Amino acid sequence: MKTIKLFFVLTVILLCSITASAQYGNNGYGNNGYGGGGYGSNNGRMSQMNQSRDIEKPKEIPVEVTVGKIMEKLKTELLLDQLQEIAISNVLIESIRSQGILLKAETGQEQKIKEIQALSEVTDRKVNEFLNEDQKKKYKALNEQSNKSRRKR
Repeated sequence: MKTIKLFFVLTVILLCSITASAQYGNNGYGNNGYGGGGYGSNNGRMSQMNQSRDIEKPKEIPVEVTVGKIMEKLKTELLLDQLQEIAISNVLIESIRSQGILLKAETGQEQKIKEIQALSEVTDRKVNEFLNEDQKKKYKALNEQSNKSRRKR
């Protein structure tokens, strides 16, 4: 009779420990398996959430690519020489990087708009330093045309 009781008690203890172990991730799958860090499938949910965040976040376009596209248009429209191309592209790279910093800053929307407008004016002034009179007129016309198309959107 004692052996049967002992066998029954050991079986219950063994089943309870297996159940508890399975609930906390120690069921033979280790840290890479279903249990993850020892709290059921919670880590699986967390990794799914992290993946969805990665998917939602758009990839940033490198500054050089953006400046390259702008410079292609300016080169053809303003007939820039190589020295002007280099100088203006450096100004634009600096401006776009500064704009990115301003956008990420934790300030109010109105403050950001004012700072970006000021940055735009400074950038236009710097670009104009490298242009002759005819190019300045064309550049001003391009900016006005660009602003009109932005307002329509």
